Order: sequence, then structure tokens, then C-alpha cells
Amino acid sequence: MNDLIEQFFNLDIMSQALPYLMSGLMITLVLTAVLAPVGFVIGLGFALVSESHSPVLRWIVRTWVNVFRTMPPLVLIIVTFSALPFLGVRLPAIMCAIIALLLNNTAYYCEIIRAGLGSVSPGQMEAARSTGLGYRDSLRYVVLPQALRNVLPDLASNTIEVVKATSLVSIVGVYDLLYSASTIRSVTFNTSSLTLAAIIYLVILLPAVRLSGRLERKPQTA
Repeated sequence: MNDLIEQFFNLDIMSQALPYLMSGLMITLVLTAVLAPVGFVIGLGFALVSESHSPVLRWIVRTWVNVFRTMPPLVLIIVTFSALPFLGVRLPAIMCAIIALLLNNTAYYCEIIRAGLGSVSPGQMEAARSTGLGYRDSLRYVVLPQALRNVLPDLASNTIEVVKATSLVSIVGVYDLLYSASTIRSVTFNTSSLTLAAIIYLVILLPAVRLSGRLERKPQTA
């Protein structure tokens, strides 16, 4: 038991590791601050395009969603990081990771929002059009707000997944929370830094998980 505590809960190592983990946490938060809103906006755009009357545009969006939802984000990060130099594009590792994760999470945001649009009764659009609003204004001011409200729990859950997915960027050397903890572990041969990283993730994500649960229990209406 003492060996277990020494290996996973060494307070001396945790206290020394904390400043380095805080530096890594800042990168994790920056990644989340980029990936979540940008992924949402692009996903929203794709979801609206999926409602287009053009079969070609609908096919493009459907193909995008199907391809990148099925690709593991870790594979996307490695492929993006490895392939871009062969195309003559040299980007920092963090940019490659952002591109790869955006490919994945925009597909999920798109599908969630598209489901929200489908949950709104067609009568809502008809009622809005009957007041003199055009199609775009009806979608923007009447249908879309209801659609987003209906899928708030799913949007919250997906954003939590985005935060967790940022830990994958360590595979290409981005100094995030997990990378900093893993580096300290390799130097100290002690797992306490990873335990501390897990605690930090818990502190960040537990309130978000509880909020998501409350949203799920709250009845959604359209």
C-alpha cells in the first residue's frame, strides 16, 4: 500500500510538478478556446448547408460528416502532422493538431445541430413565413434558436469531449497538460504527476459534466 501511495500520490513530486502542469494547462485551455467556438461555427455552417435545396451541397456535407466522424482524432492528428510537410506545408505541431481536431469536432457539431433542426416542427417555419419573413430570416430568428435550445445537452457534451480530445495533441509534442505530466513522469520515474493531471482534468470537467446533466434533465420544447 505504501508503494502505491509513493508511486501515485507523492505529494513532494506533485508540489514540484504543479507549476509545470499549470503551464501545460494554459495550452490545453487555449486549444479548447479555439476548437470549441470555431468547431461550433463551422459545424453550424455545415448544418445549415445540409438544409440546402442543392443535392450536391447536401452530399458534400453528408460525406464530410460521415468521413470525419468515423476517423479517430488521434489518427487524424498523426496523419495531418506527418502528411502536410510532403505537400510543402510546414506548420507548427500545435497548428497541425488544431486542424486535425477541427476536422473531427466540426463533423460532430454539424450532426448535433442538424438533428436539432430536424427536431423543430415544420409548422414553425410555415408560421414564420406566414408573417412575411423570408426563408433565411425564418431560419435565423425562429427555427435555429429553437433547434439549438433542443440540443443544448448534446452541444455541452460534445464540448466536454473537445476538452478531453486536446490531451491527444501530446503525441506530436505539443506541451499541453498531459505532455507536461508525462515529461515529469519520464524524469522522476514516478506517476504522481499523471495523478495530478487527472485531478486537474476532474476539477475542470466535473462542473461541466454536472451542467450537461442538468441540461439533459431539463425538458426541451420546440
